[in-house]
Order: sequence, then C-alpha cells, then structure tokens
Amino acid sequence: MISSKLLSQKCKKIKLVLTDVDGVLTDGGRYYSKTGEELKKFHVRDGMGVNTLLRNNIKTAIVTKENSTIIKKWAKDMNISKTYSGITKKELSLKKICNDFSISPFEMAFIGDDINDLKLLKLVGLSSTPKDGIMLCKKTVDYVCKVNGGFGAFRELSDLILSYQFPKKKDWY
Repeated sequence: MISSKLLSQKCKKIKLVLTDVDGVLTDGGRYYSKTGEELKKFHVRDGMGVNTLLRNNIKTAIVTKENSTIIKKWAKDMNISKTYSGITKKELSLKKICNDFSISPFEMAFIGDDINDLKLLKLVGLSSTPKDGIMLCKKTVDYVCKVNGGFGAFRELSDLILSYQFPKKKDWY
C-alpha cells in the first residue's frame, strides 16, 4: 500500500479503469444449472460504478482470460467501453489497450485478484485488488479494497478515483 498523497496523485491521472471478472466483478464462484449452463452473479453497485465513471469521462474495460457470452452481455448492459476476452497473458494486451484508448499505462487503473493479474497490476498507474485477492496481489498493489470481489470492490475503486478527481463534487451520477 502507498501513502494517501501518492494514492491521490495516481487517482487524479486515471482515464481508464480495467477490471478482471472472476474474483473481482463476481465472487469467483462458478454456478451451473441442471442443464450445465454456467451462471455468474454480478453486484449492481459495480455496474453503477461503471456508469458513474463514464458520466465523469472515465472509460472502463474488461480484461479476462474467459470468452464468455455472460460477460459480454453484462459488459454491454453496463456500458463497458471495451471487452478483451480470451486474454491469457494480460500484460501483453497493454500496448493494444493504450492504442485503443489513446492513453499511457500511467493513465490506467487495474483491479485484479489472482496470479494471472500480477504482471498487468505492476504496469499500470493505479493497481488494486479486492479484500480477498491473493496475498501476492495484496503485496503488489497500491490499494486493497475493504470489500471482497463480487461485493462491490469495483465500485469501491471507482468511488476512490472519483473522490480524488472531484473532491468538491457531491453527485457523481
């Protein structure tokens, strides 16, 4: 974890928030129906976090190793700017993301929770993990959320960024 002054400086530069899905936007559990259909549960506050960021000119993107129609549907419904699916080495997508959004890595935040997120967490301007992220993530990131993945961790990061970018603003929505 870093000092609040450095955290403030990092938050003020953010133009894009990247997120992993399982363990961040979901609780990491895998639910299956009796027909074998996979189901995922997302927290509504995370969706509102996406939209409050968007209303304040901060875009969002998903970076996930999965290639799931459920994720794509949620992303579309929540106004996620772009979804990068099937990404096994997330750090290798950084250059493309920078080009797609015309920003530098220092203008990005990323919230991830597991070993496959570590390299990308080290390359962005602001890194975060949910409270229940693995210990290596907690030791690596700038900010550890107070809530677990699937319980509003993305929203917590969104609110943190907005609070530093707009300290006098009362309504971000």
